[in-house]
Amino acid sequence: MSDKVKNRLMIAGAAFCAALFLFSGAMLCREYLDQKQSAEAFEEVADLVKEDVELPTLELADDPGPEPEELTAFEKYADVYAQNSDLVGWITIPGTRIDYPVMQTKDNPNFYLKHAFDKSYSSYGVPYMQENCDIGISDNLVLYGHHMNNGSMFSDLCKYEDKAFYQEHKTIRFDTLEDFGEYEVIAAFKTVAYSEDGFKYYHFVQAENEEDFDGYIAECKELALYDTGVTAEYGDQLITLSTCEYSRTNGRMVVVAKLVEE
Repeated sequence: MSDKVKNRLMIAGAAFCAALFLFSGAMLCREYLDQKQSAEAFEEVADLVKEDVELPTLELADDPGPEPEELTAFEKYADVYAQNSDLVGWITIPGTRIDYPVMQTKDNPNFYLKHAFDKSYSSYGVPYMQENCDIGISDNLVLYGHHMNNGSMFSDLCKYEDKAFYQEHKTIRFDTLEDFGEYEVIAAFKTVAYSEDGFKYYHFVQAENEEDFDGYIAECKELALYDTGVTAEYGDQLITLSTCEYSRTNGRMVVVAKLVEE
């Protein structure tokens, strides 16, 4: 091989490496900007959530003043709903990064898998409810969220693999526009989607009868990574949270909880 050919190959190789470096840098920069934009957008949405109103107090002896005026669920999230009427609730797991609005698009399933709260394209998406679930009617509300590399969205669900984590995070808050809700974790398990070998937890929305409901709970308990000591009975309201889990192809981490009656 002549020196001229060798030089050309070296130049071509160097150019390829430089192009690859620039491309990788551009992708990292884009990912950082997407991450920053997503975090800022959710902060803006969270700022719209109202807190209980502090009423003015009177300076009278032995008068503690009136109690704060408690907002209804709809009043608390009214400004968020005004920004986007696809809002159906707000999911929070205290002590984790899971603290997000929950959306639903019955006529366009999975829309928020790749769209932000303002409906622009986003690889982060927004947690959303399965299209065939109806709040106040369905026995089980199935919620999805991404497992992002930066730990945002539903990534913290995968920490339920550790029983010690569960013991510190036994309750989940899911407020709808109709009411506030506290849920107690029943089971955490792994499965696979799009496979006959996987548990199709997302098919259970409405129990046909008590046997159907008990069958779902039994399957969750059989797959559970540990015993929570908590179960559910026919008539209980459930939520099922799902995110990707990477130990297997199309793996899913699933956490099932029941509404605590106050």
